Amino acid sequence: MNRKYFIKSVGLSAMMLPFATGWAQTTTTTDPQLDKNLVKEFVGKSHSDLDRVKILLKEHPTLLNAAHDWKFGDFETGLGAASHVGYKELVRFFLDQGAQANIFTMALFGKIDILKPMLEFSPALLHAKGPHGFTLLHHAEKGGEEALAVKEYLQSLGAKQTRVALY
Repeated sequence: MNRKYFIKSVGLSAMMLPFATGWAQTTTTTDPQLDKNLVKEFVGKSHSDLDRVKILLKEHPTLLNAAHDWKFGDFETGLGAASHVGYKELVRFFLDQGAQANIFTMALFGKIDILKPMLEFSPALLHAKGPHGFTLLHHAEKGGEEALAVKEYLQSLGAKQTRVALY
């Protein structure tokens, strides 16, 4: 089909539709990256400062799942920070905001009904390393009484170390 015949059969307006709807513009623009220092502050404060975290998240909602690179493959989100220090109130806040829960979160809260099938599906997760090399067993220990069944289950599978150095 030649160009002239195509224009007559389809119509010029159909060819211009992507441009009229902004299609070309939305496919070529990208959202700016978050400032690395802002992400670092957010993740750092997620270890201990709920009030500051709330302020930062209100100003920059995309921080919720942003990860800071501490180097050597040690990536950490706010959720990861709050989880490995056992800051359950902040972890719950993150989850209520839609943070991406993970197996470490399940260990912290003693969710054996979720954690057990995950480990059956992928047994190597027993030795998974979270931020700073903290293991599932570490998170279960931080979970206290609520996570005692998870701690015992992990130990029955052979989990021994609570922190594995990343570097």
